[in-house]
Amino acid sequence: MEQKNHYVNWFRASSPYIHAHRNKTFVVAFGGEAVLADDFQDHVHDFALLNSLGIRLVLVHGIRPQIDQRLKDGLPPRFHKHLRITDGPALQCVKEAAGLVRVEIEALLSLGLANSPMAGAKIKVASGNFVTAKPLGVIDGIDYCHTGEVRRIDSEAIHQQLDQDNVVLISPIGYSPSGEIFNLSAEQVATAVAIALKAEKLIFLTEQNCVSPDSGEQLQQLTSSEVSGLLERHPDLPETISQPLRAARHACQSGIARVHLINRFQNGALLLELFTRDGIGTLISSSPFEELRPATLNDIGGILELIKPLEQQGILAKRSREKIEMEIGDYLIIERDGLVIGCIALHAHLQRHFGVLACLAVHPEYQRSARANRLLDYACRKAKQLHLKTLFVLSTQTAHWFIERGFTASDVDSLPEPLKALYNPQRNSKVLCKDLE
Repeated sequence: MEQKNHYVNWFRASSPYIHAHRNKTFVVAFGGEAVLADDFQDHVHDFALLNSLGIRLVLVHGIRPQIDQRLKDGLPPRFHKHLRITDGPALQCVKEAAGLVRVEIEALLSLGLANSPMAGAKIKVASGNFVTAKPLGVIDGIDYCHTGEVRRIDSEAIHQQLDQDNVVLISPIGYSPSGEIFNLSAEQVATAVAIALKAEKLIFLTEQNCVSPDSGEQLQQLTSSEVSGLLERHPDLPETISQPLRAARHACQSGIARVHLINRFQNGALLLELFTRDGIGTLISSSPFEELRPATLNDIGGILELIKPLEQQGILAKRSREKIEMEIGDYLIIERDGLVIGCIALHAHLQRHFGVLACLAVHPEYQRSARANRLLDYACRKAKQLHLKTLFVLSTQTAHWFIERGFTASDVDSLPEPLKALYNPQRNSKVLCKDLE
């Protein structure tokens, strides 16, 4: 029964993300290594599930190991600065590898066996000449031959396929107006496609976790500027993670709101990243994923949801939606990916130069990361900017927390008259104050 309850709770918790992702365009990129892996069918099942949930899905696959396999019988693979030099024999291997991988993925997406995750899926897959390319040319005296770079993405044609509920499958191959074929970087193709489509998300299934070289811990979130700093400080990062990081930075700088780096070896990685609050991968964005800011009217629902349990426990005094709406300019919040996870109110009495802190709350899952301290510090800084001289707090159960942060115990008689008139003897709140001068 406990297992069933866990499943029900998880399903309910995922519903906001199901609603948020419906009809959004996601570009998912993965290397040829993922296609060769025994568990690739599991990823295909997850692709099918995303499609069934109304997500407009574009898949971009790599083919590097497949090309290398075909070159073993002839010339060894040739690279310069981690880019393949695609001469005539290598180009033939590129075409063979791209065709084979594309057909294999289409076959897996076409499965519909009963008693399997693909039962009843009936997925339609569309491929085509969506990518126009040009030669990379000669760099450092090295002729890259048929290695190219993206020149243009036919976004209109891709959108037409997505509008018909098709999954679009794109190989790292580009074509020139003169009919030439070019071998492209899968990361570059995926990034260019996401930018051209104005996709909501670009997702890379990577060969390893994105970890901090300093601490060895996985990096959960980065801004594009932090990615630049990481790459500058650690130029020796393995290509399996530095290439997706560079692609993610470029995507964010070009208007993609969210880029995810997910270790493909984690079972169900795509679902855990997209349908749980904190995910399991590394999120990269142009702006911080978590932001402390003044509240707006759009945040009222989130604030009410956050403080409701505390009101029921008697920790906070009850506040109506109307009261919060009237005082919304006094509230500060911490927003994490659209969810209000913390709030505090600073009710300022400018003429008498005092303020009242109220409604300090942090979501239970985020209470061990000093977010309450951040809210309090922010409110104190704002109070000083307003030239307030004293801050008051009325608390029933958290008095010691405020005392540990510089507040002192006081009594009701010390309260200014406007605040004394609002004091509720039935709650018998402790009175705390802090001088700001």
